[in-house]
Amino acid sequence: MIAPQLAFLEKEMEPVEGKVSLAKKLPLYLQVYESLRTHILTGKWPPGTLIPPEPQLMKMLGVSRTTLRQGIDLLCREGLLQKKQGKGTFVSVPSLEENIHRIVSFTEDMLQRGLTPQTRVMFSGIIEAPPEIAEKLEIAPGEELARLDRLRLANGEPLSVEEAHLVHQLCPGVLERHNYALVPLRRVLQDDYGIRLVRAKETIRAISASKNLARLLGIEENAPLLYIERVSIDQYGRKVEYLRKFYRGDRYVLYNELQG
Repeated sequence: MIAPQLAFLEKEMEPVEGKVSLAKKLPLYLQVYESLRTHILTGKWPPGTLIPPEPQLMKMLGVSRTTLRQGIDLLCREGLLQKKQGKGTFVSVPSLEENIHRIVSFTEDMLQRGLTPQTRVMFSGIIEAPPEIAEKLEIAPGEELARLDRLRLANGEPLSVEEAHLVHQLCPGVLERHNYALVPLRRVLQDDYGIRLVRAKETIRAISASKNLARLLGIEENAPLLYIERVSIDQYGRKVEYLRKFYRGDRYVLYNELQG
């Protein structure tokens, strides 16, 4: 399957300003960068495409391996290309932006982006609140929490793992009411319990993927993850949910808009 794809890419590559030239004022590696970048941005190399191997690109562009790698490294730093050890260099799949000022369900968020959301429930049950979570939710240690762990996917691709902890006293029986592989939890809280999550406090940091998270998300162990802890507050000022989210670092970008 790879050979026909590479033949197609070679055919598409030739018309783009031909080989690099010493007559141009732009350094050779920047000419390589611009040529490959044009292919990516014009859609000739769609997201996820394996680009031609180095010898083929060197011949097509008329440059040395060092010059070619300088141009490719620039595109990797820009996030347009991604190197995968043992597999080659691929056109990056665009990252999903998460606006940190919005509280929306995963399902709603993905549908707004034109993606097909999927959820797999990994755990559902009642647990006793550990002291550190109890403190965040301002409840007594050992109080009942409804815990729901879900793997989130878009168009079949794993994107994140979410661990939700709800104060069970505020939403008794919530886990038995619906299949949360199909129904958004936030909608159930609002429709069945009259709980609207109107505010949230978040902490965000970068972590490395554990072996288990890497397996669930289809990434390498120790790959970068975006880790978010969130405490959600309802319209009455009650702390209802403590949420842990583990986002793939290669697929999510946090977006914020500031004014000054």
